[in-house]
Parts: sequence; C-alpha cells; structure tokens
Amino acid sequence: MNDRPALPDPLCLNPVGVIESDFPDKFGIPRQPGLATAARATLVLVPPYDDPLTVRGLSAFSHLWLTFVFHQSPERWTPLVRPPRLGGNARVGVFASRSTHRPNRLGLSLVELIDIDTSRGVRLTLRGADLVSGTPVLDIKPYLPWVESRPEARAGFAPEAPSTLAVGLSPEAEAALQCREDGDTLRELILQVLGQDPRPAYRRDAEARIYGVRLRDLDVRFRALQEPDGATRLEVVEIVPA
Repeated sequence: MNDRPALPDPLCLNPVGVIESDFPDKFGIPRQPGLATAARATLVLVPPYDDPLTVRGLSAFSHLWLTFVFHQSPERWTPLVRPPRLGGNARVGVFASRSTHRPNRLGLSLVELIDIDTSRGVRLTLRGADLVSGTPVLDIKPYLPWVESRPEARAGFAPEAPSTLAVGLSPEAEAALQCREDGDTLRELILQVLGQDPRPAYRRDAEARIYGVRLRDLDVRFRALQEPDGATRLEVVEIVPA
C-alpha cells in the first residue's frame, strides 16, 4: 500500500518586481541581509503590480520580507550542501542551510524600507539588501517583530553573526574614491562587503592571489595579507571601471 500523497500540479509564479542594486555580480554579496548596511537597492514593481494601490499603507512598516528567486544559480540541487560557515568542507542537508542551490531556488531576505516612490510606477528604496541586480522578486510582506523576532530560537551552526576582517585601502584605491561623488558611501560599502571575507572558503590559504568584486560600476580588486600576529587583513589594491 502506498501512503504517499499525490504530487500536486506544478506552480507558475510571476515576479512582482525586479531588483536594482549595488551588486551587479553575485560574487561578494553578503551571505545574509543586513550585514552590509551601506548596500542600497531599489525594488521596481512591474505591471500590473506597479499600481500605487498595491503599496498603500506600506510606509508604516520599517522592514520587509522579500521572497525572490536565485536566478543566477543553476537549476540543479543536491541533498547535501557545504555551508561557507562550516569552512566549505562539512556537509549538511539542503533544508538545514540557506544555500542558493535549492530545489526551487527560492530565497527570503529581510530588508529595511527607506522610501516609496510612486511618481513613475512603484519603486521601493531598500537598505541592507543582499540581492544581485536583476533578481526577480515574487512577493513582499511587512515584517512584524512581535511575531517574527524570537531571541530564544536556536541557530544551529550559525549561532551569531560571522566575525569580520580588517580592511585597508591602498593610496591608489583611496585616490580613486576621491574622484567620485559617491566616494564616501562607496568606501563604506567596500569596507562592509570585504569585511565579510567574500573569498571562497576552500581558497583562503592561497597567497598573493588577487580577487575582484563588482560594486556599483566598479571592479574592486583586493588581496589577503597576513599580520605578524597571524590575523588576516584584506587590502584593496586598486579600483577600476568594471
């Protein structure tokens, strides 16, 4: 006797909007929302959801849940994944992780709502987003702290925010920022993003390797340096147009 439930019909989901963000490429994006508060994004609603009536009352909320699709991840998944928090070697079940390689590639992000512009459709300005430009957003829901903030909850292998690395900029990189109107906010974004150490966990022992992370319209190139006390510091060696 087969007690398995019948499989439901496949679902068809339509994006309600698309993200425009400081991250044109997925490499370097903080692995959780809110870790880079300098990161700005705009959620542009698409027809027919760009009617201002759809966001009436939304300005009363400070934070939003976004359900989205990891559209740059391949359409394949495995039962076991290697979370970066475990060094990229230990495996856990895909449903015990926030891996992008999921059966339906769905993601959930908590972002801060900064502004709502309804002068040309609907555009939501967000802070702390961990989303690459072009990300399709499937749904928007207001965050309710009284029901969704549970300080007593267990957090498995990620009980606290990851530690950050010290980040420095070379004189050449500092000079490149001085030439830009957004130099101050861009510098803060660079420090916050690189402080999360975007290098792949399995390559963090490589010496003299130059990495590049895309932020806004720039390619930020950096390397890892060993301090005398054994600590790792990241140094931005140059900032060039992407």
